[in-house]
Amino acid sequence: MTRGSGYLTPDSLIKLVESGDIDTVIVAFTDMQGRLVGKRVSARLFVEDAMEHGAECCNYLLAVDVDMNTVDGYQISSWERGYGDMAMIPDMSTLRLAPWLPGTALVTADLTWLDHTRVAQSPREILQRQIARLAEHGLVPYVGTELEFIVFDETYRGAWAKGYRDLRANTDYNVDYDLLASSRVEPLLRDIRNSMDAAGMYCEGVKGECNLGQQEIAFRYDTALVTCDNHSIYKSGAKAIAENHGKAITFMAKFNEREGNSCHIHISLRGTDGSPVFADESKENGMSDLFRHFLAGQIAAMREMSLFFAPNINSYKRYVDGSFAPTAVAWGLDNRTCSLRVVGKGPGMRVEQRVPGGDVNQYLAVAALIAAGLHGIENKLELEPITTGNAYASGAPRVPSTLRDAAALFSESAIARSAFGDDVVEHYLNNARVELAAFDSAITDWERFRGFERL
Repeated sequence: MTRGSGYLTPDSLIKLVESGDIDTVIVAFTDMQGRLVGKRVSARLFVEDAMEHGAECCNYLLAVDVDMNTVDGYQISSWERGYGDMAMIPDMSTLRLAPWLPGTALVTADLTWLDHTRVAQSPREILQRQIARLAEHGLVPYVGTELEFIVFDETYRGAWAKGYRDLRANTDYNVDYDLLASSRVEPLLRDIRNSMDAAGMYCEGVKGECNLGQQEIAFRYDTALVTCDNHSIYKSGAKAIAENHGKAITFMAKFNEREGNSCHIHISLRGTDGSPVFADESKENGMSDLFRHFLAGQIAAMREMSLFFAPNINSYKRYVDGSFAPTAVAWGLDNRTCSLRVVGKGPGMRVEQRVPGGDVNQYLAVAALIAAGLHGIENKLELEPITTGNAYASGAPRVPSTLRDAAALFSESAIARSAFGDDVVEHYLNNARVELAAFDSAITDWERFRGFERL
């Protein structure tokens, strides 16, 4: 794919630092919760030292809950281990401008221990290992992610002060493909699109969605690692840009009882020479044998990989029959009632995985897609018959309905343990246990509403 003009080389960065145009370099990585974290480094120090040697950070960044509380149960980081450091090693191929932050460049980092071994539990490392497994078969993954979000006429601090209640969405009715009501938020959307293009991405466009204030900005597909790196920067940058406009956006999987925020993931494979390997016009539906095995692997592994597609309590609130969020583990041709939607033809043939929500950690989800596909390819799994019509009423197996169920399936998954290793599986199971324990101890508004007076 063609690199956007927002990317920087080390030499071009040095010139921008010398001219005073860049004074800060953000060294960042994506944590378990899918957030971009790291530190701001003086551009001068980055050029003189961190560009080559990296920057340190506390290893608890891969062992905290969403509130940044230290929690028990992680092998890599604890009070007993002293909460030491790990190193953020810049991947200089990702160096780019961050136009929404004055005088700032940004680089994505890989995580290593201080003995230079890679941190296996890092989401980016988990994906890179699956990409390497595909490479052994002479295959390269291409991915596109489609993130939906809801825009509110409220600042983040204002929303916090209100306890996230009584927030006014930016539109008052369903604006799916709407060009009139969506215009009132176009200054924000345009700023996001242009800023991401200026950071080296390839924005395709924007469309309204079904929920009040809901929008989707889409970016052109790229190789899996590039897409996942861009996904984190876009998600973080879009929030910062919204703040600059006096608005807040949420990527929550399910903010209210209306339509949730999805993150549909499109994936295809090519040979190392760029040749498409999913298409074969001589086969049924134009699908190659390799594609059919890949798709069969998705179906075989989907339920036990759901923890990587739906990582939070709230994720599972999306799965409502007839809501355009999938409930059936099934595949179909251009069928949005299925969790796996096969679209395109020839070089554009691919599968859209519709299970993930806007809260997904994209590195983990794409790693799970690759691992499931390799399970199907390596075992030459036969693809089940196509689902036509309404998959919600098909009687097909269902995706897990709770985080607790998904964690139990992940724990017992031989596919996951073989693909990711026990250390990674146990790390993310502990993350699920922490989330479940926090939720189980919380008292919700629903409980107070039902029980304060009437019980």
